[in-house]
Amino acid sequence: MRMLDTFIKPMHREGIKFVAISAVATVALFLLSNILGWAGIVITIWCYYFFRDPERVAQAREGVVVRPAAGLVSLLERATPPAGLGLSSDPLSRSGACRNVFNCHVNRAPVAGEITAVSYRPGKFFNASLDKASADNERNSLCIRMPDGRMLAVVQIAGLVARRIVCFVHPGVRLQTGERFGLIRFGSRLDVYLPDGVDPLVSVGQTMVAGETVLAALTAPADTEAN
Repeated sequence: MRMLDTFIKPMHREGIKFVAISAVATVALFLLSNILGWAGIVITIWCYYFFRDPERVAQAREGVVVRPAAGLVSLLERATPPAGLGLSSDPLSRSGACRNVFNCHVNRAPVAGEITAVSYRPGKFFNASLDKASADNERNSLCIRMPDGRMLAVVQIAGLVARRIVCFVHPGVRLQTGERFGLIRFGSRLDVYLPDGVDPLVSVGQTMVAGETVLAALTAPADTEAN
């Protein structure tokens, strides 16, 4: 059973229709050619694999920000958070991670808190690893207010292949750390804007696990003001 659990993961409901379509197409392809049919099987398995939704063990300790998406850290810099979230225009520490079509694409809350704003903006579909993707690509931004009142922004960014951003939450929803809030199909990027005075603990090129990898440690508000 444990061996099966290693290779067979739950699938997110967003993937059901894609796997079903691929399976039906595979049957039709077998009627034309065994080679095409086997290619269809590979595509069907890949669709299941893309939408896999394994359980994650969120960090139990308080005062940390976890990475909301799997992938490789592609940038660490200070940048102005997106408009429409009610945040200051002052630059904040931003961490961006790119995902390819083989990464798990379910997005998870980096901290516990309440969604105060969700802002969708249509745009282009540049390669998600490019710097201009943050500003020009289609994106969906969320603002999370933590129990201590500080704000954190998460931005789902479409990529060259990804053409569909899915968000499950709306303002007023309360999330727990590691709870699912969305996904992006097929390949994408996700940026996190940390509260003022909080810096990331990761490095460019580091591999992230959604809901588990610690992105940053939250400095107490009083300590932040003192500094």
